[in-house]
Amino acid sequence: MTYRGPVPAGAAHAAFDDRFPTQPIAVGRGRAALVLDDRHTRAPSRHRAPSAGAARSPRLTILIAAAVVIAAVIGAFGYRTVTSSSPWAAPARSVPATAPAASPPHADDVRRRPPSAGDDVRPGDRGALGEADGAVPDGVTVFDDDIPAVANLDPGLRTALRRAATDAADDRVEFVVNSGWRSPEYQGHLLDEAIAKYGSKKEAARWVATPDTSPHVAGDAVDIGPTAAATWLSGHGAAYGLCQIYRNEPWHYELRPDAVDRGCARLYADPTRDPRMQQ
Repeated sequence: MTYRGPVPAGAAHAAFDDRFPTQPIAVGRGRAALVLDDRHTRAPSRHRAPSAGAARSPRLTILIAAAVVIAAVIGAFGYRTVTSSSPWAAPARSVPATAPAASPPHADDVRRRPPSAGDDVRPGDRGALGEADGAVPDGVTVFDDDIPAVANLDPGLRTALRRAATDAADDRVEFVVNSGWRSPEYQGHLLDEAIAKYGSKKEAARWVATPDTSPHVAGDAVDIGPTAAATWLSGHGAAYGLCQIYRNEPWHYELRPDAVDRGCARLYADPTRDPRMQQ
């Protein structure tokens, strides 16, 4: 080996850099150091441990959100309290401690007819008129002989109605008597109310006959309800001699024995077209 003399410091440093490239890294504030950069060395990690502030960030967010919700609820409650105590707020309605007792129904109140224009002519207060005059309580059937409105019907009409009602029951249809026989006084009372309602005798006559001409007073007519029963009679009544007489009164039936063989006659538009009403 030949001695070539001392190697200058700068040359030695350069030779070292050629074999082991270096790169600066930060060490502390304002300082730098060199790290060997070969395959046997590793660069410092760029990932830092999370700070305490970052760890607390989600919890702090939740607490803030909860505080906002609580503040909103308290504010709304306070607004309602202030509003209710405001002199401009609408006063609360007073509610009676107990509801007033309903007055008992009049002893002579009766069931109304099936829905029709004639319903409005029922007397509101019967006065001396009651069941003895033909007023009908709720739920009366064609079999209730203890009710004068049924008991005073023509026997042939009553028998035909009972036969028809028995057969209708097989079809789950029940006959209810809304009106049957009526006394002349009861019929006159109904006529007076019809005149008051419709404004004239002429218009009232389309719905209520006079005591002298009404088939109800003679016991020859019955008003059947509910609608299902009247509909059943419309289709089957002729077989029992029971016929609807007036087009505007689908509940009004009378006995026509000939209908069993010939069917029911043509309907009158209303009672004013019935020759019997012209007496």
